[in-house]
Amino acid sequence: MVDERSDIDTEGGHPPRGPLALALLALLGVVLFAGFISLGTWQVHRLAWKRALIAHVHARAHAPPVDAPGPAQWPGVTAASDEYRHVRLHGSFLYDRSTYVWAATAEGSGLWVVTPLRRDDGSLVLVNRGFVTPEWCGRRGTCAPGAAGAVTVTGLLRISEPPGFLRHNDPAKDDWYTRDVAAIAARRGLKDVAPYFVDEDAASEAGVAHAPRGGLTVIHFPNNHLSYLITWYAMALMVLVAGFFVGRSELRRRRGMRSA
Repeated sequence: MVDERSDIDTEGGHPPRGPLALALLALLGVVLFAGFISLGTWQVHRLAWKRALIAHVHARAHAPPVDAPGPAQWPGVTAASDEYRHVRLHGSFLYDRSTYVWAATAEGSGLWVVTPLRRDDGSLVLVNRGFVTPEWCGRRGTCAPGAAGAVTVTGLLRISEPPGFLRHNDPAKDDWYTRDVAAIAARRGLKDVAPYFVDEDAASEAGVAHAPRGGLTVIHFPNNHLSYLITWYAMALMVLVAGFFVGRSELRRRRGMRSA
C-alpha cells in the first residue's frame, strides 16, 4: 500500500516549492527589501534637509531687515536664496494702482491689498500691505489711502505666485486669487517691476488709520518625511518577516517529506 503522505506537506497539503520558485521568491524579497530600505534612507536625508530648510527660513525671517534686492539683483532672486528674507523698502506708495486679491487667513476670508511702491531709484515693488475684510471702504479702494509721501516699509520677501489651480485670476474683471506679480503689473500698466512682492509686517503702518492688517504671513512647510521613512522601513521589516515565515514553512514541508 502506497503512503500518500510522501507527496504532500504534513501541514498545508502542498509539496515543497521547487528550486526555481524559491529562487524567484528570494529574488523578489531581496529586491523589495532593498527598494524599501533605499526609499526609507532617502526619506532620512529628506527629513534632515527639510528640518535645515525650516530652521534657515525661520532665522532668515526673524533677522534684522536688509535692503530689498534692486534691479541689478533681480535676475538672481530665487525662492531658495531669498524667499521669506526680512527686507526693507523706502519709497512712495501708488495707492491708485492697488490690486485686491482674495485671501483666506486666520482672520477669516477677505482681501490682500497689494500696492506698488516706487523706490528712490524709480523701480517698483508690489507690497502686500495686509488683510482687509471685503467691506473695507468698498472693494475698489474708495476709502482714504495710507500715509502720503515717502515711507519706509519692512516685511518678508515673497516669490511671485503662479495662477491658481482651482480658481484662476481674471485680470479683465479685476478678480485675483494669487499674487501673480507679472499679471498684476501688466493689468496696472506698471513697468520696471521687481519679480517678487513683499508681505508688509504689522509695524510698518501701525499708526495709519484704517490701514490693512499686516504681519499675517504664514510660514509653513509640510514635513511628512518622518512618517514616510517609518512607513518604508516598516515595509522592509514586513518583507523580512514574510521571508522568515516562508522559509520556516518550506523547512517544515521538507521535514514532513523526510519523515513520511
